[in-house]
Amino acid sequence: MPNAAKADLLLVVVTLLAAVSWIMSKEAVMIMPPLLFMGLRFLLASGLLAVIGWQHLRQLDAYAIKRSMVAGLVFALGMSLWVMGLFTGTHVGEGAFLTSLGVVLVPVIGKLFFGEKQTRSNWLALPFAVVGLALLSLKNGFNPEVGQWFYVTAAFVFALFYRLNTSAANQTVRQLANGQQHVVAGVPPIALTSIVLAMVGIVASIISLVFEPWQKTMAEFSGAMFGWIVASAIIGTAARFLIQTYAQSLSQHTHGVVILVVEPVWVALLAAAWYGESMSGQQLVGCSLILLSLLVSRAKALKALLRLEG
Repeated sequence: MPNAAKADLLLVVVTLLAAVSWIMSKEAVMIMPPLLFMGLRFLLASGLLAVIGWQHLRQLDAYAIKRSMVAGLVFALGMSLWVMGLFTGTHVGEGAFLTSLGVVLVPVIGKLFFGEKQTRSNWLALPFAVVGLALLSLKNGFNPEVGQWFYVTAAFVFALFYRLNTSAANQTVRQLANGQQHVVAGVPPIALTSIVLAMVGIVASIISLVFEPWQKTMAEFSGAMFGWIVASAIIGTAARFLIQTYAQSLSQHTHGVVILVVEPVWVALLAAAWYGESMSGQQLVGCSLILLSLLVSRAKALKALLRLEG
């Protein structure tokens, strides 16, 4: 199987794991402080991957660690914004669609900040995504909920993270002080994922220590809290982000990451089954336009697939 097709298939698996993680996280933040949950969840996941991938971690040089930590810090900011959206928002399915806008913004980030060439289909997809976002998020007119602002801001940060994570996972050329260039190998996926998740866990824990009531939470710590933390750490964090990083390592371009926009489809279905959520007609049109943006952005790949099947 070609690397591009393999990466797309793995990213679909990632969207399923991510959708399950949304439900786990929503359940957890209803019974414990959101940033404390994030800190414990990501530190546990990072520790698990560090044990498994210790040999890879030991072989990293300072430059590889720096690249991984930068990606991790950006991701930590995005996840902190996301979990506050989850905590303050009232609609899980809607939040998933808003956050998914981050993958549609990847081409913009890649072009503006990294000079990465983009396909015409990627640019054509953006208007559909923007209109879809407006229909989805502005159900209350021009007075969106606080949680929506957290989700949208997180989307922009995630777009930057996807680009940094792809760059760290792939071979790059480093400009040395003496003017020479040095080819640097990509950071192994399990090592990169472990460091990135550790940064999220550390940042979220520090913010939680300052702003959240740890003592009260620890005094009321329950089996349900422990269960959601462990399940989220293993399924929704360690497995999900390791597979995602590996998929991103299969290509030096960020085009394939746009497939992650499928995530909110699964979230909406799970939210309907788990919480009995529903969407208005306007919101459904918005969701459809965001999904249409995915199809437009992947038009070239879909045409090639249809030719093969024909």
